[in-house]
Amino acid sequence: MIEDAVTANGRRPHYLHADNGAAMRSTPVALLLDKLGIGASFSRPRVSNDNPFSESAFRTLKYDHAFPDVFHALEDAESFCRWFVHEYNTNHRHSGIGWHTPNTVHEKRTTVVSAARRQVLDHAWRQNPERYAHRPKPPTMPRTSGINDHRTHRNQRELSHAG
Repeated sequence: MIEDAVTANGRRPHYLHADNGAAMRSTPVALLLDKLGIGASFSRPRVSNDNPFSESAFRTLKYDHAFPDVFHALEDAESFCRWFVHEYNTNHRHSGIGWHTPNTVHEKRTTVVSAARRQVLDHAWRQNPERYAHRPKPPTMPRTSGINDHRTHRNQRELSHAG
C-alpha cells in the first residue's frame, strides 16, 4: 500500500508518520521505507494526539451519519471505507483549506475553483447589492498548514507569559 501510494502520487514524502502499532514498526515496513528513502516518525506511547490530522480523520469517519453500528463482515467495513474516502476526498469541503475538497487541493485546481466562485459571487452581488454589507469574496487558501505550526506555538507561549 505504501509503495503504491508513493508511485500513484509521483512523489515521495520525507516522512511517514504512524502510531506505534506492530505493523508499522515491523521489519518489512522499515526495509520498504529505507528502500524508498522515506524516514519513519512515530507517535509517542500513550499520546493519542501526536498526529491530530489522522486522529481527526478517524473521528470524522466514526461520526459520519452513514457509519454503521456494526460491520457484519470484513468486506462490509472495506466497502464502507472505500465509499467514505472517496466522498471525503471528492465532495467534503474543509474550512482549513478554503472550503475546497482535498482532491481540488491535491490536483492544484484551487485557482480555477476560486475564480469560478468569484464569478458566482460577483453575479449575485451585481443582481442584489442591497443584500450584502460589502462585496462578497470567496474564502482564501492558507499559505501553510502543519501539525506543529511554529506561529501557533509562539502565540501560545506569548499568551501564557502575558498573564
